[in-house]
Amino acid sequence: MPPITRCLLACGSAVLLCAVAATCGAEPTEKKWDVNHPPGVAATVKIDTHTGTWMSVDVSPDGRRILFDLLGDLYELPIEGGEAHALTHSMAWEMQARYSPDGKRIAYVSDVGGGDNIWVMNADGSDAKPVTTEDYRLPNNPVWHPGGEYIAARKHFTGTRSLGSGEIWIYHSSGGKGMALNEKPNWEKDLGEPAFSPDARYVYFSQDVTEGRTFEYNKDANKAIFAIQRLDLADGRIEPFVTGQGGAVRPTPSPDGKFLAFVRRVRNQSTLFLKDLASGRETPAWSGLDRDMQEAWSVQGVYPSFAWLPDARSIVVWGQGRLWRVDPFRHAAVEIPFHVTDTREVRAAIRFRVDVAPAQFDVKQLHSVNVAPRGDKVVYSALGHLYVKDLPAGVPRRLTTQSDHFEFYPRFSRDGREIVFVSWSDAYQGRVRKIDVAGDREIVLTPAPGKYRAPAFSPDGRTVVYEKGRGGYLTSPWNGLDTGVYRVAADGKGVPERLTREGRAPQFGVGNDAVYVTRSGVDKEVELYSKLVRIDLDP
Repeated sequence: MPPITRCLLACGSAVLLCAVAATCGAEPTEKKWDVNHPPGVAATVKIDTHTGTWMSVDVSPDGRRILFDLLGDLYELPIEGGEAHALTHSMAWEMQARYSPDGKRIAYVSDVGGGDNIWVMNADGSDAKPVTTEDYRLPNNPVWHPGGEYIAARKHFTGTRSLGSGEIWIYHSSGGKGMALNEKPNWEKDLGEPAFSPDARYVYFSQDVTEGRTFEYNKDANKAIFAIQRLDLADGRIEPFVTGQGGAVRPTPSPDGKFLAFVRRVRNQSTLFLKDLASGRETPAWSGLDRDMQEAWSVQGVYPSFAWLPDARSIVVWGQGRLWRVDPFRHAAVEIPFHVTDTREVRAAIRFRVDVAPAQFDVKQLHSVNVAPRGDKVVYSALGHLYVKDLPAGVPRRLTTQSDHFEFYPRFSRDGREIVFVSWSDAYQGRVRKIDVAGDREIVLTPAPGKYRAPAFSPDGRTVVYEKGRGGYLTSPWNGLDTGVYRVAADGKGVPERLTREGRAPQFGVGNDAVYVTRSGVDKEVELYSKLVRIDLDP
């Protein structure tokens, strides 16, 4: 008898479960996460607002309606302003909506399936269907091809050590796997915000063009962070199209094909600009925008999308929390008032009571744990001080009693009688120090201040090797010259000698004649490598 048949006979009313599982004793499958029906007690909050944050905007092909997102739902509004009408209403987050060229459909981004994907619905909000079904490389910023059958979008690629980069992909509006139109510059320089030219020959997009291959946090927006590139679909050629100081993002061609609107930073002010596509001249149009995100990660775009009216004489854009109809040729803007009255279903945030200042607490993280060669003791740093514990069941005790500096990177000598470590004080910076295991006879091995790490004894205990770093970030850059791996006499009477400029985690083997250091780097952009290097020592 087949297993499903046996199950049906034995299980009675549990027919469906048994048929799926094929055995009576099978566990039911885990319930799938539903974005619109999360666990917890539901509550409803009211929304009554005339302003919004980071609102993407589009204008209908007939110029009569405005489409925008607010707090994860999509709304439609008469071009003159007034009461907004909700097109979506759920806990799923919907955003970045765009009318199709005939005005009958809307493309947008939704996470209703568990991750951001491109969806299409009718202009009245009905019959929503997914275009993409990605569960890892997530698309956003959809834009319709002028022919109305295809949709281009930014496809997000998460890097191995960063938020990643993007590529421009094109999909049929009925769905499918899509096709890449370009390739990400690398894994850390962003790319996105696609836009078709009215004649469908070009795709404009923004790209991080700063130097190097890694993301930089301390970027200067007065220089060129982003530029607008132009992809020629006739031959696949990509050329820098809008460059220069202040950068250039969110390319938006006019319907008549004569101008390209974009956003550029003028000092600290994000400004709407126009580029004349006949002469190439670039002029500021309106300075009422909010600050763009050129210095930060811009996975969802560097500035919210905006749109021209069909007559190519004005632009509808979000700024200062409001919607504006901008005449870019007269450098003037008129507010488009809107009013949203709606509700949102929410869940209470999960919170746990935490005693922030208990008299005693367990230390959850031990730094630089090192066991003595004989296995009878262990030393480690906890809360900035050194502790020694007899193994296997001793009571930890502080190695020193001082309170002037912190202590890190402890390491036993080969005979287990001494410990070398580094100290740190914001006032005096770092030193390499040696102390016996009883906590007596402490010696400073590096009188000069610096940023020291990872000291280690030679097998005979006569030499100590250590790293000297540059500092910066949260520490002062001073005393950060001549970095590398050093050695110094363990009696405190010698002068430190640099062994190599490159390397970390110095250590000895069985002899005193060589030091081993680890050298790391990046190969082929994202592949990290480490190698162990032997450095022979002079007697």
